[in-house]
Amino acid sequence: MRSVLFVCTGNICRSPTADGVFRKLVEDAGLDVLVDSAGTHGYHIGDGPDPRTVRAARTRGYDLSRLRARKLVVADFERFDLILAMDRGHLEIMRRLAPPGSAARLALFSDFAPAPWRGRDVPDPYYGGAEGFVEVLDMVEAGARALLAQVTTI
Repeated sequence: MRSVLFVCTGNICRSPTADGVFRKLVEDAGLDVLVDSAGTHGYHIGDGPDPRTVRAARTRGYDLSRLRARKLVVADFERFDLILAMDRGHLEIMRRLAPPGSAARLALFSDFAPAPWRGRDVPDPYYGGAEGFVEVLDMVEAGARALLAQVTTI
């Protein structure tokens, strides 16, 4: 089994969006891939995704209703093959938390995305309006489709 973990700050906006989008793509492709998401901080443990995240995702057919925020833990570095940070700050935290010798591959989510998103931080929409959640969804869909094409080589 392949496994992918998406990580953002509180696990209520960006990483659950990536989780929901990628999970649907994997299921639609009939692949056996463990998909999950987590936050670098425990601000929202046990909470569902932000309602604006849920609304944006639902407009495109993604159901995030079963997701609950959790914090990234050391055990994740053994459980997942690929751990993807939604921005460079998350990636730095992940690198500090990863135990020595961890086999998990750590990367920036957008490193898998096509232009114009490649290499960019996925912006945090939390303090903005609805358009920020749509922008995140656009970026995540593009990156998730590109990631799916590579999932068998993870």
